[in-house]
Amino acid sequence: MSSSKNESLHLPLVGGRVEAGFPSPADDFIERSLDLNEQLVLNPIATFFICARGDSMVGAGIHDGDLLVVDRSMSPTHGSIVVAVVDGGLTVKRLSMARGSSQLNPEPSQQSQGAFRSIPLHEDCDATIWGVVTWSLHRLSMACTH
Repeated sequence: MSSSKNESLHLPLVGGRVEAGFPSPADDFIERSLDLNEQLVLNPIATFFICARGDSMVGAGIHDGDLLVVDRSMSPTHGSIVVAVVDGGLTVKRLSMARGSSQLNPEPSQQSQGAFRSIPLHEDCDATIWGVVTWSLHRLSMACTH
């Protein structure tokens, strides 16, 4: 099935849950078609995709090679995972806002605790939040190649 860049691509949505045990024929459970753009992209004009690199956010479920969906129209709030430009480089971190100060915090795995530092956001820091991460698409068979 091919689709041009501006067309919707509706794929079958299978109802119920998939069992990790005895197999069941999926065709019997198709409820409707599903366009992932409708599910993943709330504001197409303000949404972009970016590939995650590194493992500073594994604790938040973002792995090296994951494809992130980022919405620039959303206002970042305390606890949001954001994509930011810091000193000219892109990073993905969790935003912490408390008592008039803000910082970008990594969430590494337990084994990597201490390997990554928080980034304080203050007037001397060259940082801009680009958008809020709304989805992380984790590929199981290979890393993102984009």
